[in-house]
Amino acid sequence: MSARTDTAPRTRERIGAEERKVLAGTLAGTTIEWYDFFIYAQAAGLVLAPLFLAPVSQDAPGLATVLSLATIGISFLFRPLGAIVAGRLGDRLGRKRMLVFTLVLMGAATALIGLLPTYETIGVAAPALLILLRILQGFSAGGEWGGAALMSVEHAPLHRRGLFGAYPQIGVPIGMILATGVLWALSTVTTPEQFQSWGWRIPFLFSVVLIVIGYLIRRAVEESPVFKEMQLRKKESSAPLRDLFRHNTRQVVLTALIFVANNAAGYLLIAFFIAYATGTLEMPRASVLLATTLASFGWLVFTMYGGALSDRIGRVRTFQIGYALVFAWMIPLFLLIDTRNTWLYGLALFLLTIGLGLSYGPMSAMYAEMFPVSVRYSGVSIGYALGAILGGAFAPMIAQLLLQSTGWSGSVGLYTMALCVVSFVAVTVAGETRGNNLRVAEAHEQYLREHPEAADELGRRA
Repeated sequence: MSARTDTAPRTRERIGAEERKVLAGTLAGTTIEWYDFFIYAQAAGLVLAPLFLAPVSQDAPGLATVLSLATIGISFLFRPLGAIVAGRLGDRLGRKRMLVFTLVLMGAATALIGLLPTYETIGVAAPALLILLRILQGFSAGGEWGGAALMSVEHAPLHRRGLFGAYPQIGVPIGMILATGVLWALSTVTTPEQFQSWGWRIPFLFSVVLIVIGYLIRRAVEESPVFKEMQLRKKESSAPLRDLFRHNTRQVVLTALIFVANNAAGYLLIAFFIAYATGTLEMPRASVLLATTLASFGWLVFTMYGGALSDRIGRVRTFQIGYALVFAWMIPLFLLIDTRNTWLYGLALFLLTIGLGLSYGPMSAMYAEMFPVSVRYSGVSIGYALGAILGGAFAPMIAQLLLQSTGWSGSVGLYTMALCVVSFVAVTVAGETRGNNLRVAEAHEQYLREHPEAADELGRRA
């Protein structure tokens, strides 16, 4: 573990022009990529089953919904591969190059989904191509988060890492606001038949515009100062993935378990609640989408607050408060949703976002502080990706299966509460990381003491 620097003076450093560009770059990229991801997740619960799984949808609509929600999880299975590739190349070539690459890859896959022929046109090739594009989305998302998180945290002043690290985190609720807002607007201006026929394609195609904007912003961001140090120390990271699992398996496992409850509850908010409200409860689609959009602003606010709060009271305590709130709210949440009242539906989701935000805002800073710099990109990316598989990947599908098998929405709440216990214990075991030193000076000096033959080469590079 890195040396701690808790004794450093607690100054209120001003955010410089370059730091603002870094924050803008990480925020823009994560917003766009999660918009792409969430457009699919929400469309899967609303329209994709009859379009791409037509035979199943006609014979067994419930099964078609389960299978459609399952396609959300398929992409998660390829996140670790994306994390490994992006982590390996990001540690060697730079965070920025990988951020630009993953941004373009995600946008291209999303736009192509908007152009896909349906089952009625090309038969079984339609769901096959849909799954292929979902795999590309998952590969891209696996490499995205780690780079964005480290770009922001590594640029941060010591006592503002939580706040800086919250910027790529709020890309998730902003992406959801955009995705849900666009779907709400289309549901309002089109008839159900028009939306089913062609309206659903527009949000996917709109991704092209967002990708151009994000690309221009990210191209302007300087490379991480910590990575610039690593360019002089390539011998120390000649095999970061091997070294990661040799020395940091415990941290990888803990980062995954810390994330599972937040990711599962988040994907219930993103996909399952909309499908449940509009399908099982037969609430108006436009009203549900609008209520979900408004509730998502709470996720944004409390994620930023969670990051800033962790700078004051610590990462672990902030996580613990967040997970305790999610745990306590799950059963009351479903009681409110089951009233079929749009206002109470929106209130239930908004109150859920308090715990979601507090257990998401500190994540970038804590994860970065858990790993040494030579394997940091790989470590945070793989841990995050594994947590997403165990947490949100199939959470909407599991929730739908629980609902169909028990007939009681509270069973979904109990499932989420169990995951909250897992994540609460994991973050407690991980221990406090606030103030850990992110730089590599101490490790570099130790390396040179152990490998004096490398001193001359590293000196020439410097």
